[in-house]
Amino acid sequence: MTTAFADVSTTPLTDLLSLAGRQAVVTGGAQGLGKAIACRLAEAGANVLIGDINAEKAQSAADEITTRYSVRALGAAMDVTDPESVRVVAAVAVEEFGGIDIWVNNAGIFPSIPVLQTPDETWEQVFAVNTRGVFNGSREAARRMTGGNRGGVIINMVSTAGFTGTAPGLSAYVGSKHAVRGMTKQMALEFAPLGIRVLGVAPTFVPTEGNMAAAAAHPPSKSAGVMTVMTNSLIGRIGTPDDIARVVLFCASDMSTIMTGSTLLADAGQTI
Repeated sequence: MTTAFADVSTTPLTDLLSLAGRQAVVTGGAQGLGKAIACRLAEAGANVLIGDINAEKAQSAADEITTRYSVRALGAAMDVTDPESVRVVAAVAVEEFGGIDIWVNNAGIFPSIPVLQTPDETWEQVFAVNTRGVFNGSREAARRMTGGNRGGVIINMVSTAGFTGTAPGLSAYVGSKHAVRGMTKQMALEFAPLGIRVLGVAPTFVPTEGNMAAAAAHPPSKSAGVMTVMTNSLIGRIGTPDDIARVVLFCASDMSTIMTGSTLLADAGQTI
């Protein structure tokens, strides 16, 4: 049986953007893009559970969000590569919030190693986090969203690397993000009858803690090359985490009700 998505054509703009009464989970949300996303979702009124491999940082981010936006925010230890860990966090969200309406698969890693020097373990780890992690999260989210005909939105962070090759050394990362873009399409097909939309967001490079640490880990000449490739902007400045978070908010809100299966390029024109 196919679920018809609501026609919100007569809904006031403020209500379309509001997430009041909705419950969100953001993976890898303790810092960087994930934290910026969690903040915007909370500002729009959603209660937010931040799942992160670093439980202490996740709780610290949650405490900050509660103080700033007067919503409920929780931090939890989550290893997206472990299906049981993801299941437990999803269950906590349901127990504490009463359900899940929005799930953002944000956790990711991007080691930079040339193909000929890439160990099997590194390749497996990148796909475990970036690709299997998205599958694990989406599956658990959809199971909870289906209960009681709740419906919801799953948002996958894809990256411009899901559309094109990028800097040398990122073969595993590029491959993993192309896979996530494909899963976004297929899951949209499978979940639409359940009232669940699935969207991807493909950010350009933005200066987060993880990105800057990765660049600093390379020799100056290589780091400069990576930065040049990833910051080819047509808008006259580099992107910020909040630039990306606002696109995710659009996807999570009723503003994007007509959309599913798409991946939105938040790339400052990088992939033109």
